Amino acid sequence: MIIGSHVSFKKDAQLVGSVKEALSYGSTTFMFYTGAPQNTNRQTIDDNLTKEALKIMNENNIDINNVIVHAPYIINLASNNDFAVDFLKQELKRVEQLGMTKLVLHPGSSVKLSKEEGIKNIIDNLNKVGKSNVLILLETMAGKGTELGKTFEEIKEIIDGVNYPLGVCLDTCHINDAGYDLNDFDKVLDLFDKIIGLNYLKCIHVNDSKNVISAHKDRHENIGYGTIGFDNLINIIYHDKLKNIPKILETPYVSMDDNSKERMYPPYKFEIKMILNKKFNNNLINDIRNYYK
Repeated sequence: MIIGSHVSFKKDAQLVGSVKEALSYGSTTFMFYTGAPQNTNRQTIDDNLTKEALKIMNENNIDINNVIVHAPYIINLASNNDFAVDFLKQELKRVEQLGMTKLVLHPGSSVKLSKEEGIKNIIDNLNKVGKSNVLILLETMAGKGTELGKTFEEIKEIIDGVNYPLGVCLDTCHINDAGYDLNDFDKVLDLFDKIIGLNYLKCIHVNDSKNVISAHKDRHENIGYGTIGFDNLINIIYHDKLKNIPKILETPYVSMDDNSKERMYPPYKFEIKMILNKKFNNNLINDIRNYYK
């Protein structure tokens, strides 16, 4: 099972800290940002820490090709300015310096432009970015506001317009909120294959959803505690056609009590255990709270 979660990438430990955090959850892969997703502040990458991290990964059978980096949210390729292009180029260089091979990217939001203009900008800007040794994975989006990439057709249009290869990251919460019925995942996967092609699918974000299908809201929920449900998510995770694809959890941190949002703790150790056991834990939240007391 190639499964992991989002982990931190902090100044002092960098990739070493990311790997050790992932291993503490029982992960066989992981995903991280190279810096805060909301701003441009970036620390210099320490190649010695990277070398140490790669050694730890090798010792624990974590394949570097299964590790995912996520691009910052502030990159909006649907816009007309050059900032997004320049910053994405910088991120790709950082990902390459870290030795990673895949970068997940939100396609962008059209804001005041039409959908057609936004998609054209995404295509034009990706062509300006150019091909690198890092494969860009377009993430399927929920369709919140003016988000683009909410349908398989929109993702396919972008792929066809870019003059170098791209991949796709399928987010279960996002496609639920976009209107795809995960109660019949085989049908959804067949549709993906028909429109985009399964060969493009390189990563899956496994998240439950707080929202009903077609809500276009993008609010993640812990595994089995949302509207998609544990059995549907297990069906996706263990699907024969997806067994070699990394699965990444981005589910919400859990507060120490229902009335506090100050002390928040990661659920991933417990969710991964639940997934590997294929058995829903209806006491998940309390187990997490008790563990971190």
